[in-house]
Amino acid sequence: MEHPENSAEYKGLTVNSGVKQPSIINPYLKRSVFKRREISVADMVEGILKGDVTILSQAVTLVESVNPAHQQKAQEVIEKCLPHAGKSVRIGISGVPGAGKSTSIDAFGCHVLDEYGGKLAVLAIDPSSERSKGSILGDKTRMEKLSLRQEAFIRPSPTAGSLGGVARKTRETIILCEAAGYDKIFVETVGVGQSETACHSMVDFFLLIQLAGTGDELQGIKRGIMEIADGIVINKCDGNNVDKCEMAATNFRNALHFFPMSASGWLPKVLCYSGFYGTGIKEVWDMIYEYIAFVNHNGYFDYRRNEQSKYWMYETINESLRNSFYNNSDIEERLRQEERMVLAGEKTSFAAAGELLRHYFDGLRR
Repeated sequence: MEHPENSAEYKGLTVNSGVKQPSIINPYLKRSVFKRREISVADMVEGILKGDVTILSQAVTLVESVNPAHQQKAQEVIEKCLPHAGKSVRIGISGVPGAGKSTSIDAFGCHVLDEYGGKLAVLAIDPSSERSKGSILGDKTRMEKLSLRQEAFIRPSPTAGSLGGVARKTRETIILCEAAGYDKIFVETVGVGQSETACHSMVDFFLLIQLAGTGDELQGIKRGIMEIADGIVINKCDGNNVDKCEMAATNFRNALHFFPMSASGWLPKVLCYSGFYGTGIKEVWDMIYEYIAFVNHNGYFDYRRNEQSKYWMYETINESLRNSFYNNSDIEERLRQEERMVLAGEKTSFAAAGELLRHYFDGLRR
């Protein structure tokens, strides 16, 4: 663009055009698409067995992926890692939201690594939003001390609306962590609903964290959750809350005597501790290892592991059948038709479900 100052009527004034600026892109840079090197199954298994945290994280990502190619590769990795798994103590940790699960895991993890050594993996199941399907995955930020330990591996996983699928993937992640040399596994649950049952089906010891002084103590004495707990601990036993915690512990102990004896023959203990101040942590872990020694002696440890393997075989079959049904192209169209008829009151829900299932199984026979 010519400057008007350079015209003939302004002879005494000249404006230079300036220096051409070089491109901000390096001219010697070779334009190519940068692709992450895809690790083969053999290399991934070798890295996991060596304890490579980066490769272990990539393998867990494959397990959590919904891509069929990723799932197939993940199953190959799991199958090769399976002979090296099973040599850990699996602890399930659950409790109501706000009970201090993440803070307790931070204190428990540091204690067990300091006292017993080895390596620890923490698998936290984080609830996803029903609206946005997003998840914070912020459990690691509340484990300030444990997240700095080289021998600790912390992996949060979103439920993404499918608790059963996350539970199965968590169990597969346990196998990978055990193959990587982690001899202690913590599984932290959402804290409400069906997650406790799913967690109980993949751990050796199920620890239930309770609170005292939050209202009616009988609300915590619920038959379903109490029956599957191998140990009950009352958190935040500090300051002015000590007497309330001791009273709550007495109530829980009395309630446990009315429940039938567990299949392991172990009577759950009730202890008080403070995850924030780190008091009573040793007593909790003495209880856990006392239980492990007890069930190893009477053979229940191996029996429970075998029952869990059988349980997850059937759960995998159920999930595969469910996915096969809903991903069937013929069913997708007929599902919308049957849904419209149900909403219009032309057919009952049970009749529509029966019609869809008959159509699905007839398609399989063809």
